[in-house]
Amino acid sequence: MASLGSHWEKYSLPINDLQTSAGGVERSHVWRRAMYILVTNDDGIDAPPLLPFKQAVDQVGETIVFAPDHNWSAAGHPKTMHKPLRADPLTLPDGSPGFSSSGAPSDCVALALLGVVERRPDLIVSGINLGPNLGYDIFYSGTVAAAVEGVINGIPAIAFSSDSFESADYTGPANFAAQLIQYVASHSLPADMFLNVNFPAIPWEEVKDVAITRLGRRVYRDELVSREDPRGRSYYWIGGKPPSGVPDVGTDIWAVANGYVSITPVYLDMTAYQFREDLRRWDIRLLKG
Repeated sequence: MASLGSHWEKYSLPINDLQTSAGGVERSHVWRRAMYILVTNDDGIDAPPLLPFKQAVDQVGETIVFAPDHNWSAAGHPKTMHKPLRADPLTLPDGSPGFSSSGAPSDCVALALLGVVERRPDLIVSGINLGPNLGYDIFYSGTVAAAVEGVINGIPAIAFSSDSFESADYTGPANFAAQLIQYVASHSLPADMFLNVNFPAIPWEEVKDVAITRLGRRVYRDELVSREDPRGRSYYWIGGKPPSGVPDVGTDIWAVANGYVSITPVYLDMTAYQFREDLRRWDIRLLKG
């Protein structure tokens, strides 16, 4: 693997060696009490991956689902303060309780932490998103925003996404997510950091391994679509082809394209520390008068 470059690492997470007869993972014994895990997404409470994802996470902790009542894809990280928010209790198809909210994914996390959910979660997991969140996508993603909201509030978080926009068998990715949660519980994450996980769009038995990656460079191919309404006023759609990316070895884009599960550790502190001295040499002065 040395030929793959200095940014590439292999991580020894066994992806096909799940240890229970039900196809799941063994319950973690690291925590003295069961982890309380908040499960959310940005595709909405009725998104097909949500229930199998939640049921897999049930194997490693106690879960509560708190998800939007409709799709918030590419919603970014809003904080709804100009209108009221709903948080309606519901019963999921497996009989477990949850909440559906009129707010964005980040609002769902905020509402839960502010007291709608009685117990403060130990971990936030968001996903599994229908569609990847690679490279610059993290700035647009509602899935990632939910994880970020958790980290801002001092709670570790993981965002999970699939490179496929189609519903599929999520058993393998969901069980892997549960296994990764056990690793996080065992080793912990630094403050101000979350994990961004992307699954390749291939059958689970064809997934090669796990790659610890860096963010790649997305290439967006947006186009402006201009139309007129019946009253002659212009309105616009942002359309275009799906984004591509630069598949540099060691990036999340390269890993997913080559059949690996990508795990990218992401810090919220985006300060360009190395450039600060260069910026000081610009000798920027305050102009008055």
